[in-house]
Amino acid sequence: MFLYLRELPGGGLVTIEATSDEGSSVSCRLAVERRSDSRRREGHPPPVIAEISAPTQSAAFRTLYEIAADNVAVARGLLIWQSRRAKQRAAPDGG
Repeated sequence: MFLYLRELPGGGLVTIEATSDEGSSVSCRLAVERRSDSRRREGHPPPVIAEISAPTQSAAFRTLYEIAADNVAVARGLLIWQSRRAKQRAAPDGG
């Protein structure tokens, strides 16, 4: 279930999605869809730049919203994601 969605200034979207229901803990993730053309998004999952488990959905949302609402924090998250991805590709065993 999407909890938050906003457009990025250069195109694309930032989303916060609940990935589990209320229970003993709730998991949410922050993803950045860099493709502004929705037709190009099919088959390409957006990078997940942050994930969190928290006691409540609102606690998880608050933490991820601080990143999602800040363009610099989103850009930093994408750079970290790209760096990790490059390291995984360069590893001999692929992971």
